[in-house]
Amino acid sequence: NAPSVKAKAKRPLHKVVTYRVPHNAAVQIYDFKNKSARVVFGPDLVMLDPDEHFTQLSLSGGKPKKPNVIKSLCLLLGPDFCTDIVIVETADHARLSLQLSYNWHFQAGKKSSEEGAKLFTVPDFIGDACKAIASRVRGQVASVQFDDFHKNSARIIRSSVFGMDDKGKVKEEFVFRENNLVITSIDIQSVEPVDQRTREALQKSVQLAIEITTKSQEATARHEAERLEQQAKGRLERQMIDDEAQAEISRKKLLLLKASSAAVESAGQAKAEAQSTAERAKIEGEAAVEQARLKAQADQIEAENELERVKAVREAELNYIAKQHELEMTRAQRLSQIESGRYEKMLSAMGRDTLKSIAQAGPELDVRLLKSLGLQTTLVTDGHTPLNLFNTAHGLIGKALGVRGVKGGAGTAESVVSYDED
Repeated sequence: NAPSVKAKAKRPLHKVVTYRVPHNAAVQIYDFKNKSARVVFGPDLVMLDPDEHFTQLSLSGGKPKKPNVIKSLCLLLGPDFCTDIVIVETADHARLSLQLSYNWHFQAGKKSSEEGAKLFTVPDFIGDACKAIASRVRGQVASVQFDDFHKNSARIIRSSVFGMDDKGKVKEEFVFRENNLVITSIDIQSVEPVDQRTREALQKSVQLAIEITTKSQEATARHEAERLEQQAKGRLERQMIDDEAQAEISRKKLLLLKASSAAVESAGQAKAEAQSTAERAKIEGEAAVEQARLKAQADQIEAENELERVKAVREAELNYIAKQHELEMTRAQRLSQIESGRYEKMLSAMGRDTLKSIAQAGPELDVRLLKSLGLQTTLVTDGHTPLNLFNTAHGLIGKALGVRGVKGGAGTAESVVSYDED
């Protein structure tokens, strides 16, 4: 059975090697044939080519950090944290053991091949980051005294790692440009002296500080109680003085009331007489005002009545004049109708033919008279208004030529006769 077990344990050569890259992680695959590497970001399923192999990561682990403790195929991009123990020594040669915890993540925004290759440039990023931070912390702590570090340990460690900006404030993060690793925060979990004598001295100083604080608090409480007692006594004495002052004020008010009552009693009669006189004058004045108001109303009523009478008289006169004018207009219209009817009856009695003969009698007599004189064209003027006869003569001649031709001799006679108004 041994050969069969060994055959089952061996990987089948016809199957493809696959690996599921988890979310927010990256895997580097190296091709030995082409001497090139590619990076795959998760979540994804990786299938190796015949000449490809995974790049195994050997990371530091433990507390304090030791190399080659963690083996992994994928690189987690974070955010995550790691813990380390750092031994430091202050300026007064006090050795301390610090347990620090760092929050970190990788900046891989575009997830391109260049960014992926940059993530794997540092094989052990945990060990490299812990060493760099420990070096900064040791350098900063070495320049301060133990008492100062014991009071301001957090500020000293954060300023040593993150640095200070132009305004003197601690920066928010510390970036490793080699592989885009970002340290966002530092947690100081514990600070312990390495030397036993230093630890005992520190415990004694802490106990002494606690005793001093306790005694100080007791003294403060005692002083506060005495102060409150003095304040209570002062308030009591002040209250007694206030009560006496209030009693004097009440007594003064009583005397003032007695004096005012006597004054009121003595001045009551005079005041009553004055009030009665004032009331009588007030009543007389109101009566006079009412009488004047009634008289004004009577005058107003008389004036309004007179105005109404005059208005009625004027309206009657206007109505009389309007009726008179209307009668005259009616009389004139009837006279004109009678006159026009008389003329119409006269014209209808004479007849249209008679009127036509009367109207044409004068012009026909003139035409006969002109024909007896032998004239063909006649123009009658008043002898004063100038006339332009050039165009008229041209028209007459042209008309004669166009109709009958030019006639000469004694048989044709054209004359223009002009009569004066006389």
